[in-house]
Amino acid sequence: MTPDRYQIEWNGIEIGIKYEPMLWNVTSHLEVQSLMPERAPLPITETGYRSHFMPIGTVEAEYASPFDFVRAWLDHEARSNDWCDHVAASAQGDLFG
Repeated sequence: MTPDRYQIEWNGIEIGIKYEPMLWNVTSHLEVQSLMPERAPLPITETGYRSHFMPIGTVEAEYASPFDFVRAWLDHEARSNDWCDHVAASAQGDLFG
């Protein structure tokens, strides 16, 4: 089965999503990657890439598409203290970096 591919924009970052609803007949697999800017940190990954395995049907049980699942995941994690600190530091700039 060919994986589903999506591209979304989230907070000014272009993101690629690859979703395999049934991988090896035992799991679902989701890949999320920052495309532009390349390797931009996201609330779910500092490196701009995340591979995530989950039980088959997890996405479909509550979301219309993997696109909606990833957007909800990003929005949820964007409320974390770590991400809020990252956003504040990015807006301020780094004098020592």
